[in-house]
Amino acid sequence: MTPEARAWAGLVDALSAAGRDLDDAALSEDERADGYRALLRGLHHQLARFEADRERPELVPFNGWRQKFFMDNPDTRYWVADVRGDRRYRVTGHPGDAVYTSITAYTASAGAAEAAARIDGDALPTDPSGEFSLLVGGERPETGPWLPLPDGNVQLWVRHFHDDVAADRHGWCAIEPVTPPRPPPVIEAARFRHRLQRLATTVQMMPAVFAAVGGQVEPNTVHHWAEMAGGAAFTEPGIHYQRGAWRLGPDEALVIEGETVPCRHWNALLYSRYLNSLDYRHRTVSRTGATAALRDGRYRLVLAARRPDVPGIDWLDTEGRPSGLIVLRWLHAEQPPQPPQVRTCRIDQLENDS
Repeated sequence: MTPEARAWAGLVDALSAAGRDLDDAALSEDERADGYRALLRGLHHQLARFEADRERPELVPFNGWRQKFFMDNPDTRYWVADVRGDRRYRVTGHPGDAVYTSITAYTASAGAAEAAARIDGDALPTDPSGEFSLLVGGERPETGPWLPLPDGNVQLWVRHFHDDVAADRHGWCAIEPVTPPRPPPVIEAARFRHRLQRLATTVQMMPAVFAAVGGQVEPNTVHHWAEMAGGAAFTEPGIHYQRGAWRLGPDEALVIEGETVPCRHWNALLYSRYLNSLDYRHRTVSRTGATAALRDGRYRLVLAARRPDVPGIDWLDTEGRPSGLIVLRWLHAEQPPQPPQVRTCRIDQLENDS
């Protein structure tokens, strides 16, 4: 068997192994199907970024609804490009109605990511139309904004944070090399085999990550998520994370109440056991500081399979799932938010109490 055939067979074997790992007879058929859908979405995401051209990179939209890969966030729009630390590029864009924009360069080694350099919209001058232009890499220019790049291969992430992503005007971004590059080799066999092997490893580990989450979060609680601090796992460095989980009967609700803190943006978002956000295109599965009905600076989120008949309630639709995850993100909080109070109750009890 040739090296290329072995690399291809390794990918096929990894897909088969991942499928076997997801086969859990203790789950309902809908939950099993949801797991395989999450695996396909993750594969789709990885395939969309399989071919990377660091000489003439593209900012590729990240984690759309068809390509969810580990804790997507529909209240933030993302783009990702693979670039070289010894090249210079120009990034242009417009934030639309985003409340905050950031551009971050990450390095990765031994499976861990590190935010090596970043700039945010506050430091990006714009023209009268609101567009920005940023030099990335190379020597610091005499004037204008600039983002340095570390040595080696780098991932460049652009984020637009939205308070009401459904109603807001969406922005855009693009990247181009400052000096047009020479044509690369038609194909590099060793590099292609390496990418196939890396894709196989990623696919095969996905079910293990799904399974591990169940033991990390106690049901019907919310706690600080310290592991995600400082830009870990390609996250935004300025976010304070809280993570929780629900386990509810069909007539039960989880009530989460807490104090907000002054911050640039915050949201609360529901996820499946497979780390996919729930169906935000058709259901209310997230709230932000702009869409939540705050009372004296306090939020009160109600997770349930149906909307309780309570005026002004901040309901989050669990889609009838018996279990799942909730993540709260606090961007540039002036102080760490306190863990919220969490309780379970019957939906009809909420309605009667109102």
